[in-house]
Amino acid sequence: MAKETDQQPEAEAPQLSLHDIASTIKIIDVVSKRGAFEGGEMADVGAVRNRLVAFLEATQPAEEAEEEEETPEEETPEEALQG
Repeated sequence: MAKETDQQPEAEAPQLSLHDIASTIKIIDVVSKRGAFEGGEMADVGAVRNRLVAFLEATQPAEEAEEEEETPEEETPEEALQG
């Protein structure tokens, strides 16, 4: 007799994207504006938010950072008149 094995497909590992982290930062901003956190909680929430922002900035794709550096700043109306 042949043994039947139940082969279950492997479940995909949970994933978290940079977009998810950016969304979390926005959520923290919105709920803090709405007063969802008490005063004593604000320091902890702010610390987590700051770590998320730092991580997001550190993992920003190099291409995007280079594009920002190469993009010339727009002239103000005053500069355009003087130039």
